[in-house]
Amino acid sequence: MATLIGRKFHVPYSVSGATRLMHRLGFSPQVPARRVAERDEQAVRVWREATWAEVKGLGRPAGATSASRTRPGSPAGRPGDGPGADGASRRS
Repeated sequence: MATLIGRKFHVPYSVSGATRLMHRLGFSPQVPARRVAERDEQAVRVWREATWAEVKGLGRPAGATSASRTRPGSPAGRPGDGPGADGASRRS
């Protein structure tokens, strides 16, 4: 919408500015109320099982994650690796 406003009225708007303008004018993002009548459930199921599995992939291993992009996580800083990690303090 920001691009359209800029082209039509020769006024530059950022995406957030265009969003605020549209809300002030009473417009909101449109969401489909229901599924299309032509939806082929069989084709959707086949796509999810075959194609989506390939696209999604396995992801990263659980131990390879870090909150920092520049410094890998420290094993000592992870919950469950420090003192009392065996749960002895929680046992009755």
